[in-house]
Amino acid sequence: MQSIALTHDVAAQIRGSQISRAAEALARAFQSDPMMTYITPDDTRRASVLSWFFNTGIRYGQSYGEVYTTEPADGTAIWLSPGNTTMTLWRMLRTGMLAAPLKFGLAGFGRFMNIMDYAEKAHKQAAPGLHWYLLGLGVEPSRQGQGLGGALIQPILARADTEGLPCYLETVNEKNLPFYQKHGFKVAVEGQVPRGGPYLWAMVRAPRP
Repeated sequence: MQSIALTHDVAAQIRGSQISRAAEALARAFQSDPMMTYITPDDTRRASVLSWFFNTGIRYGQSYGEVYTTEPADGTAIWLSPGNTTMTLWRMLRTGMLAAPLKFGLAGFGRFMNIMDYAEKAHKQAAPGLHWYLLGLGVEPSRQGQGLGGALIQPILARADTEGLPCYLETVNEKNLPFYQKHGFKVAVEGQVPRGGPYLWAMVRAPRP
């Protein structure tokens, strides 16, 4: 992506005061995402649960990686650092993710775990060694297409290049593929999530010299 629309859109690690706004922007960005519509088909329930989901995801990223946003918190990139890319039960407990069955409902939680199980297998196959994991990236819908997404992931892409490490992500939205490919990611594993789940692409970016 090219120039940033506003000069203050510089990615930096998120501050505590920005978390709520960042989570709300991510919720709006993912309101129609195939993963989220599969987990929570009801539009109203999905809108209410996504803010909690991303608030928790941001806090998980702070604990086990790095989270980048901009000054108005219109976009966020959640990264897990090398050695911390497997989401364990204890870590989920520490960051509040074990409330998911209550938030999603039992049926929705079952669909959530269905995707997570499939994604974990794809993750292990595509990136078995040390790597950076882009757990989530989203931009306020009104700000999409202005270069903000690229700015948000650039700090860790640059660090990964310096460290000689690959980066990994998953997406269930085919429209995202050209964006990630532009930033050096290539599809490593892809397939249909079983039991009516969405199609998933696992992508890896090799470090650049």
